Amino acid sequence: MQNLLRLSVGLTMVLGSAGFTSIALADTTRINALFMSQTAYSEQDVRDMTASFEKANPDIKVNLEFVPYEGLHDKTVLAQGSNGYDVVLYDVIWPAEFATNHVLVDVTDRVPPDVKAKILPGAWTTAEYSGRLYGMPWILDTKYLFYNKSMLAKAGIDSPPKTWDELAADAKIIKQKGIVEYPIAWSWAQAEAAVCDYATLVDAYGGKFLDSSGKPVFQNGGGLEALRYMVQTVKDGVTNPNSKEFLEEDVRHTFENGQAAFMLNWTYAYNLANDPKESKVAGQVGIEPALGVNGITTASGVNGSQGLGITMTSQHPGDAWKYIVYMTSQPVQEQYAKLSLPIWASSYDNPQVSQGQEPLVTAAKVSLGVMTPRPLTPKYQQMSQALQVAIQKAVLGTESPQDALKEAADNSGL
Repeated sequence: MQNLLRLSVGLTMVLGSAGFTSIALADTTRINALFMSQTAYSEQDVRDMTASFEKANPDIKVNLEFVPYEGLHDKTVLAQGSNGYDVVLYDVIWPAEFATNHVLVDVTDRVPPDVKAKILPGAWTTAEYSGRLYGMPWILDTKYLFYNKSMLAKAGIDSPPKTWDELAADAKIIKQKGIVEYPIAWSWAQAEAAVCDYATLVDAYGGKFLDSSGKPVFQNGGGLEALRYMVQTVKDGVTNPNSKEFLEEDVRHTFENGQAAFMLNWTYAYNLANDPKESKVAGQVGIEPALGVNGITTASGVNGSQGLGITMTSQHPGDAWKYIVYMTSQPVQEQYAKLSLPIWASSYDNPQVSQGQEPLVTAAKVSLGVMTPRPLTPKYQQMSQALQVAIQKAVLGTESPQDALKEAADNSGL
């Protein structure tokens, strides 16, 4: 741990050598930090990281607040003034809005080129907008296909599917043999989770959300085929009907209880699903990159990464930056690599990171290279909400995929 602290303090000195100054009202500065209470690093992980930071920086105390993902955006936007947050966790889809509306501090000049070069290129899309950086990437994530090895073996399926069509065919076999009633579980509640599942399929089908002028095109081509696929799995009876209300945690629990042969979920689910204290299917969990489509793609993915930024209203931006640098440092990320993989390229050659989760790291090397971002637009929230409604209408059968997506394009604000 001493080595961890020394390395992190050293990196803090490099990144924090110029720029912000902190306004301290007492010997001990208190900063407020906002995190989410589910997926990726656990709440306890964040508390333990923070305790180590405070030990290395006894003049700084961090007040932690955890909210569900669904409350993260509005909490960040609405909490202003001296009682607001200094550090916030933000989704990859928000930098455009937060930069345009002056919610986050531009930290471009605080990241040295040698540090930037050591971080995976795709990670920087989490913190970047219009060539400027609005924080540091922290959680590097995409969705993977998880499968129950035992169920596939009972069904006589020798290997996991490689395409979405193969997945649907395997699910039908598993259902027909009575192994599980609904083989596939998805996160299709009317929330951002549904857009992430949809975006993964859009990527697989070679679709796009917007054209070069920023206008919606998801209602055609790969975007339309993706939603048609989702609806067809419902009609075929292979998708759990509760998927229409599921978020990622619901999907994970369903899979861990042996009530699904397949699920689409984030990195964090791998070690939890293989933990006998958490899961009834521990030891039977396989993982693959999200699938491709014959003749179009071999794998797919959605950028579900998140970053840490300093709010424009922070009273202590210097101390906030010091905390961010520590939390995103390579030693800290490698120590806590079981629920979220590091942003640092060389970490993937470190046995400490891969040990006990080799299949996950193998899948990540493919998935993190192909994951596609959701649109970088200041109006993302409006577009996403329109898509959430469209996905719900289509999977509920109240509108055709074509009509639902056309309506979403018309209501996207773009």
